[in-house]
Amino acid sequence: MKYNKNHIKHKVVLLLCSLFFVIQGNSQELETYIATALENNPEIQKFELQYAIATEKVNEVNTLPNTDFSAGYFVSEPETRTGAQRFKVSAKQMLPWFGTITSRENYVSALADAKFEDNVIAKRKLVASVSQSYYNLYANKAKQEVLKENIKLLDTYETLALTSVEVGKASAVDVLRLQMRQNEMQQLLDILSQQFLAEQTNFNKLLNRDKTIAVNVLNALHMPSEDFKINLENLVLHPELLKYDKLFASVEKSELVNQKESNPMIGFGLDYIAISERPNMNFNDNGKDIVMPMVSVSIPIFNKKYKSKTKQNKLQQQEIEFQKQDRLNTLETLLDKAINDRKSARISYNTQVKNLKQAMDAESILVRSYETGTIDFNDVLDIQELQLKFQMNQIESIKSYYLQTTIINYLIQ
Repeated sequence: MKYNKNHIKHKVVLLLCSLFFVIQGNSQELETYIATALENNPEIQKFELQYAIATEKVNEVNTLPNTDFSAGYFVSEPETRTGAQRFKVSAKQMLPWFGTITSRENYVSALADAKFEDNVIAKRKLVASVSQSYYNLYANKAKQEVLKENIKLLDTYETLALTSVEVGKASAVDVLRLQMRQNEMQQLLDILSQQFLAEQTNFNKLLNRDKTIAVNVLNALHMPSEDFKINLENLVLHPELLKYDKLFASVEKSELVNQKESNPMIGFGLDYIAISERPNMNFNDNGKDIVMPMVSVSIPIFNKKYKSKTKQNKLQQQEIEFQKQDRLNTLETLLDKAINDRKSARISYNTQVKNLKQAMDAESILVRSYETGTIDFNDVLDIQELQLKFQMNQIESIKSYYLQTTIINYLIQ
């Protein structure tokens, strides 16, 4: 009987310690998943195509107005000194004011630059989403491992309780309580397994691949010994804010286009009139065709449209400035919250480490008390429940730390 007691005690201690030590193992790096997502995610491909379209629009505006061609046939041929007019062919080309086309190109390029920032923002958000989903999978898997270890621990206690029942030191009720506690843990384990599958589907779809592909998650994440330094000045360089700068610049380019288009347009053309020879007459230029070069000017006399556009551009620039300031305030709030939440996660983690150590000490005391026959299985369940709570909280603290780090990276990296 002494051997059985020592064997059970040794097994309990080993199981308790296994919950503490980090399980070493390497799986596919998170960076590899991120690279796959950036390459395959359809939303990123959508933004890249939008940027390509915006860039191609430069060629669209780098053109002159349509050349006008016209032709007419004289049903009743008017007579001229040199003969009757048979038909007329005309061609005319209008030319915008000097620099108008260049200003249009600059405006479209500025819009493309703003669209490029949309692409950068989408990639940053995707990296954050993949990372957060990965850490959710880690936490789920870690909790499953904790539950499995606790279920094994309860198996050991059940064996101990059955032994105590045999010698009259415990009742069958204690065994039933242990078994009910095991059932509850198994239920939590099954629920976590289903939640893992749901999160795995979310993760795989971010990578645009089949939802059933198994995701390799690290067995353990460590709480870093110290936080990396945060350069708050980098926040003003965030692409969500740079986009507003480029939109502001595009409005400036739009106003230059407006100013150019308010200038006159010059047109050059050519008329050709076919002349028939006058019969029974002999003189110079008889039947000579007419060629007439032309110059035209299009003057925007009623230019209220351009004045209104100038006013709209000024108002739009003011709107963009307010939008940028509002977004900056929001990002600063998010960054401050993420920094403080990460600090809170570290505080919580350190507290759980202390609590878990004390719970282990209490567990050891209860195991040693078995040798004197004074073990109380109600106390065992209470301590085991506290242990599980501290372990789960510890995992949540680590997950929270990395989730907040992901947000910080999104904002300032």
